[in-house]
Amino acid sequence: MNAQHPHVSEHDEGRPWFEWCVAGLVVVATALAAMGEPMVATAIVSVTSIGSGAVRLIYRERSPWKVRSVAFDAACGIGFGVVLALLYFAIRFIH
Repeated sequence: MNAQHPHVSEHDEGRPWFEWCVAGLVVVATALAAMGEPMVATAIVSVTSIGSGAVRLIYRERSPWKVRSVAFDAACGIGFGVVLALLYFAIRFIH
């Protein structure tokens, strides 16, 4: 049996302060949505997502936001933010 502890990559990835900032913005957006401000809530989540993707793309390996590879994180963050904003506006134009 191997007595060495396996390497856990999550220990070296991400920074708690950045993750708590993102979580705080999601809580604020949730509260705003519950108070009847869906446009502001959607904008906060969208900008937060695009911002975290841009941070990962700009800072690369020094980024405080890491999940997988730089390309994956940037594409998911920026893509989610853009698609969320487009979806919100598409729904607004339908009504």
